[in-house]
Amino acid sequence: MSTLAVIPARLGATRLPSKPLRLLGGSPLILRVWERMQKMRVADRVVVATDAIEVLDVCRSAGAEAVITRSDHPSGTDRVAEVAAMARFVGFDVIVNVQGDEPYVPEDAVAGAVKLVASGRFVLGTAAAPADAAAQQDPGVVKVVTDDTGRAMYFSRAPIPFLRDGGDAGSLAPVIRRHIGVYAYQRAALARWVALPPHPLELVERLEQLRPLAAGIPMGVVTIGPVAGGGIDTEEDLALANALWTEHHLG
Repeated sequence: MSTLAVIPARLGATRLPSKPLRLLGGSPLILRVWERMQKMRVADRVVVATDAIEVLDVCRSAGAEAVITRSDHPSGTDRVAEVAAMARFVGFDVIVNVQGDEPYVPEDAVAGAVKLVASGRFVLGTAAAPADAAAQQDPGVVKVVTDDTGRAMYFSRAPIPFLRDGGDAGSLAPVIRRHIGVYAYQRAALARWVALPPHPLELVERLEQLRPLAAGIPMGVVTIGPVAGGGIDTEEDLALANALWTEHHLG
């Protein structure tokens, strides 16, 4: 199956203004994510989807394919769906969404999510990694629980599963997972997802992936090993990401 990778990049983030254009290792963050996806060779084509001319210009000047999308999308998935419906991209069977603030997204997370969909096991795919005790308690870290087939049961910012009777949190290690911000979609499933109205659970948790789950659309979760780094949402996150870049490339 042919795969299209879309990197949504909204300029108007409030916690980290002009986030796609902030520098990571001396280059705009959005280009670092695009470069990573190009190197992975998981997708047949990689395109940045943005609502800002500034981001479009930066991408095109570096040789990255980019398109302008509407500015009123409520989520990254809605932005990805607009791109997938464009005439030049309708021939792709699987679409993968890699968030524009995930420069260290693991290759096995992206490839695993795509494989779940391309194989026909699920119409939606995503990824997760082990979560330590600190991540379990951090509302900034999204957790996921799955059934025995790898199908997502629920995502939450709260500690799930909850250790009701106290004791050693280490006993939860096999089932504590942190969500990794990558999604793969079968084309029809993506169209169905964005056609659904926002669900109350999605609005309460501020997690878009709860919309298809609430509608009964199966989403598979591939579990990978521990990951370093994560999404960049704050100045502190950006500083940590730059420190990791320096350590990896100059250390």
